[in-house]
Amino acid sequence: LYPSLKRLERQGAVEQIFDKQEVGRRKNVYRITEKGETLFRELLEESGPESSGEDNRFRVRMAFFKYLSPETRIRLLERRRAFLEERLSTIRTSLATTSGDMYTTSLMQHGRESTEQDIAWLNGLIAAERRATETMSGGSKRRSTARSLRRKERAT
Repeated sequence: LYPSLKRLERQGAVEQIFDKQEVGRRKNVYRITEKGETLFRELLEESGPESSGEDNRFRVRMAFFKYLSPETRIRLLERRRAFLEERLSTIRTSLATTSGDMYTTSLMQHGRESTEQDIAWLNGLIAAERRATETMSGGSKRRSTARSLRRKERAT
């Protein structure tokens, strides 16, 4: 942890502050800087090549989705879904062409079922995100139209 904090401090992403009320041993306390917040957002929005090692990275990103715009969240969710759909296709092909033992086949079937569940889960998240975005933009349009009508009424 400390080597990472020192690297982030050298980059100007965090700055060290101290707990002045603590008696005895001084604790190192860090806070994120404006540059750090920008770096954090860029890392969340970053889209590199998906790989099987990307599962944990996606989960970490998703834990911070509230900091991203709805469009970025949808883009990242759709990208993840595309990756999983490709993985599912590979699993299905392997199941159709492999005559492995019961355990190998069972493991592949489990992978297929898990991937299908993840895709269904992502589809639900994407649909909910789109509904929320449409509701927000529709609500803004209605409020804007209502304000325009009130202004016209006052003008006459």
